[in-house]
Amino acid sequence: MALVAAVLLRAAPPAGAAGFQYGTAPDADDKPIELGIWYPSDAPTAPQPLGLFTQDIAYYGAISGQSLPLIVISHGTGGGAASHYDTALALADAGFVVVALTHTGDNYKDHAYSFTQRNFVERPRQVSRVIDFMLNSWDGHDRLDPARIGMFGHSAGGATTLIVLGGNPDFSLAALYCHKHPEVWDCAQVKALSTRDSTPAADDSKPAEWHHDPRIKAAAIAAPAIGYTFTKDGLGAVTAPIQLWRAANDQIAANEWNADIIRDALPKPPEDHVVANAGHFDFLAPCVDALAKIAPEICKSAPDFDRTAFHAEFNKALAGFFKAQLAASSP
Repeated sequence: MALVAAVLLRAAPPAGAAGFQYGTAPDADDKPIELGIWYPSDAPTAPQPLGLFTQDIAYYGAISGQSLPLIVISHGTGGGAASHYDTALALADAGFVVVALTHTGDNYKDHAYSFTQRNFVERPRQVSRVIDFMLNSWDGHDRLDPARIGMFGHSAGGATTLIVLGGNPDFSLAALYCHKHPEVWDCAQVKALSTRDSTPAADDSKPAEWHHDPRIKAAAIAAPAIGYTFTKDGLGAVTAPIQLWRAANDQIAANEWNADIIRDALPKPPEDHVVANAGHFDFLAPCVDALAKIAPEICKSAPDFDRTAFHAEFNKALAGFFKAQLAASSP
């Protein structure tokens, strides 16, 4: 009997197990959008590669649960669907379906739109195409509750989230900011882009038409970028609950010109978190050796900062926020 019990324990999936599958959302205006999809599952798990990472998941395992809330993850410039995979896993463990998109034109293998106004026009539109796919075409769409959709965004993904929620950035303020602060990271990237390509980015000279999606009911943003393009008027329509995360030592999107401006301009005060000793990239999944070799700049944390330990608390706080804000309505 002891042997039987041991076999059963080994065969049983751990509590809070997560399933995972890849997906592709069609986009009539651009390339298909690559997706990573995590979800609650009772199927047995095993280690599986995800880019340079390894995650313990039920690969294409059966979905568990009904009327599940959905969280969309938007990565920062140069990232991809795997950038926040540990956060996606934690949210799936907590009962959410999570879809992370690789933004067309602004990812680790495609920089066609990076550091342009067009990037922030296209990104929110891509988010809506992904939501359309998840609610209508994904194999598990009948397991989702369309009234409970949230979003998490980091860096450029944080700005994307604000636009999706109703924000309207003013890119004339970006030009003024970079004229005064040409040395800061994002302005240096814009200058380098203009030096490489003297032709203005497509659609950047046209008035922007910002895309909003009222289906997003709550959002968390971490180290948001282009905060200097948002004014009180520009964020006046953003009324959804927001959890804001700031890295105390952010050298990429300095709080003074980004997260602090957003915090003060939002019509409703966000749930505000300042992470001591953290840098901009500490909101990304903890690094592995293979990633540190090819992108050391995103893997360097302060000597007294433990990214893995921080993520255990960070992911728990995100799950708690979304559980509270996307709670199921009473029958």
